[in-house]
Amino acid sequence: MAASIAQAYEGLLAARREEGRALLAVLTGQIDRIAELVAEAEGHAQAQPIAIKERFERRMAELAGEAVSEDRVLQEAAALAVKADVREELDRLVGHIAAARQLVAGEGAVGRRLDFLTQEFMREANTLCSKSAIAALTTAGLDLKAVIEQFREQVQNVE
Repeated sequence: MAASIAQAYEGLLAARREEGRALLAVLTGQIDRIAELVAEAEGHAQAQPIAIKERFERRMAELAGEAVSEDRVLQEAAALAVKADVREELDRLVGHIAAARQLVAGEGAVGRRLDFLTQEFMREANTLCSKSAIAALTTAGLDLKAVIEQFREQVQNVE
């Protein structure tokens, strides 16, 4: 009977190792996709200040006509661009990607830390979307949120 229990236990351990290898591949792929989407968002974010300025100029021209000076438009557009700056969120996402890579490459129980990190990923993606002033950045942010949600679902299987 002891031999049967030992054999069953070894089978269980082998199955868990195999599941772990498969899960590692899935998590790594999702982290890679998150990194791709963050890079895409960084590219789109560079266009935000110009889009904000152009939108603000159009609105001011509609409301005030020619009465508004170019300097005033630049000041107001700059203030709006500062509020819509997503550099901080993108930098944090890059840091979270590095932390996720380190956690999945490490040993031991990392499930809780990955779960917490997933919450941080989602927080930054939500802020990115809320600050977005252009459709392409919003789309990248929504795609990012979808992948983060898939990542979160897989993280629930990690000890």
